Amino acid sequence: MARRKIIAGNWKMNKTPTEAKALVEMLAPLVKSDEVDVVYCVPAIDIVPVVEAVKGTNVEIGAENISDKDSGAFTGEISGAMIKDAGCKYVIIGHSERRDYYKEDDAFLNRKVHKAFQYDLIPILCCGESLEQREAGVTLDWIRLQLKSDLIGITAEQAATMVIAYEPIWAIGTGKVATTEQAQEVCHAIRELIAEIYDADTAEKIRIQYGGSVSASSAPELFAQPDIDGGLVGGASLKADFGKIVNYK
Repeated sequence: MARRKIIAGNWKMNKTPTEAKALVEMLAPLVKSDEVDVVYCVPAIDIVPVVEAVKGTNVEIGAENISDKDSGAFTGEISGAMIKDAGCKYVIIGHSERRDYYKEDDAFLNRKVHKAFQYDLIPILCCGESLEQREAGVTLDWIRLQLKSDLIGITAEQAATMVIAYEPIWAIGTGKVATTEQAQEVCHAIRELIAEIYDADTAEKIRIQYGGSVSASSAPELFAQPDIDGGLVGGASLKADFGKIVNYK
């Protein structure tokens, strides 16, 4: 089966609500596409104005984080119910910045994946290795451990609808991009792992992105690989170049 490409921008902690609206308006004519799914994953405070700004376009909105709790005395958190009601369809879970800076471990992330599905949100589940891990030759072992832990209790039906983003940590925001061969090797290994955990049909359906300094120049070759179904784009998603990445052919 042909999997539809999905290209998502991760805005990180950038853009005020006013700036976000202006960015969406600037990008609107550039990201038009009938061939790929386009997603903006935006800061929590930007969700409502950006959802409003993309009405009538081909763009869906995602959150950058989700609480593992439904509601209650958790100051500063954002729940699945809030995200869904605000108009989001996707949510990023397990980005390396969350894992590293905020010490989110796999048991915690597993609870977040379950919460996403509870609220009918599509997880964009991130995984990736450090430079030290790659140089030590443990990349695939590390990513297998991450994903097997993060997917505990997730059904095949759920897994088939989600997105996995492979982001080598050493390539995020550094300008370094994994070679096409490196990216394809890991994404293929992820698909094989999904087949191992679930079955071949689930592995065939799940969409796997590459992320890590994706640019207009690197996107065509990366996205042409058989196991790479698009990209999770950081800095370039805040610029006009994001339109070139979306329309990479």
